[in-house]
Amino acid sequence: MTTNQTPIIRLDHVSKHYGDAARRVTALDDVSVDIGAGEFTAVMGPSGSGKSTLMHVAAGLDAVSSGRISIDGVEVTALGDRELTELRRRRLGFVFQSFNLVPTLDVRENIRLPFLLGGKQPTSDESEWIDRLVGMLGLGDRLAHRPHQLSGGQQQRVAIARALASRPAVVVADEPTGALDSRTGRDVLAILRGAVQEWGQSVVMVTHDPTAAANADRILFLADGRIVDDRPAMIAADISATMLGMEAAA
Repeated sequence: MTTNQTPIIRLDHVSKHYGDAARRVTALDDVSVDIGAGEFTAVMGPSGSGKSTLMHVAAGLDAVSSGRISIDGVEVTALGDRELTELRRRRLGFVFQSFNLVPTLDVRENIRLPFLLGGKQPTSDESEWIDRLVGMLGLGDRLAHRPHQLSGGQQQRVAIARALASRPAVVVADEPTGALDSRTGRDVLAILRGAVQEWGQSVVMVTHDPTAAANADRILFLADGRIVDDRPAMIAADISATMLGMEAAA
């Protein structure tokens, strides 16, 4: 399965198994797919379909059992731990349902964490970009606050600012609206949509929410560790109907 654009992520015959031979569970079963650059891709499927595993291996957070994965032209399945950590830091941004902010750091420090972990300060150009993000995300008056002083929506905005701060090739979002009320969730999705349309980022989002997936340019549907459907943008009602059909067939 391919897109018309240069792939930012390529999975080539990827499988992921857990457990030993006697109790082996196959989370991904010979998956080959290209994720297009500058696209918003949603990954959906029933519970246990392999969608989170797909995201984790595609982002280099988990090793594959077989197959190859490339991110921005670099084959990650051939990298050692140190090289993989460096690639994730430079090429990938992460947004999680649980925010994953560092409680002892203030908002400014949390946003700049990718640079701090890399042992360097942002350049003047990078600082200017971070200032723009802070303004666009409405965090200007929260920079000295710690995470516990923020609402859930504000914490997720900080996580998005951190994910975009180093201008990574890909932003990976795992249920980014799952812990938010519907209005805040819409705001977060609009920010991710803007990251694609206005800033040319590539976003890959795992979600169970048809309304969230309706923001995507493309939707991959998984079942039993395989991609069973690959669709262009769909409205939420059609996504819901597709998911119901998959669950009925399971």
